[in-house]
Amino acid sequence: MVFMMRVAISQWQGRVSPVFDVAGNLLISEVLEGREIGRQEIALIGTDAIERTRQVAQLQAHVLICGAISSPLEMALSSAGVRVIPRTCGRVEDVLRAFVSGRLAEEAFLMPGCFPMAGSCQGGRGHVGRKPGAGERNGRGRKSRTRRRGGGHRGRGN
Repeated sequence: MVFMMRVAISQWQGRVSPVFDVAGNLLISEVLEGREIGRQEIALIGTDAIERTRQVAQLQAHVLICGAISSPLEMALSSAGVRVIPRTCGRVEDVLRAFVSGRLAEEAFLMPGCFPMAGSCQGGRGHVGRKPGAGERNGRGRKSRTRRRGGGHRGRGN
């Protein structure tokens, strides 16, 4: 059985849009047996997670390739059956070629500040890229330690 895949890529000026939540349009590419057989550009009109999810689902996209994306929107798209590949950057044509050939995981297509294995980025707000708090695991699997102010030892008069 031959399966045609619809790949949506959020785009801005020929590149992957840096933030899907506010992206203006999508490139929808139809891929069959590793070859693009059709494409169209679609304006994104939804402004909230529900509207954007509905629009992408109505386009019958199997995969969404995008830059940054909010957690609620990513979860809504995943729940609607869309595989989301976030934190992607580069020229849309290069990204599409890399996806079709199975090379999208290469570091060249990962947004700056993001780490391929950790699934997180530096400099983000909230839990993404923050340092672990006391007792949480850091990136090396160890619990972090908090330092006491003043640098003294207990019981030594400090």
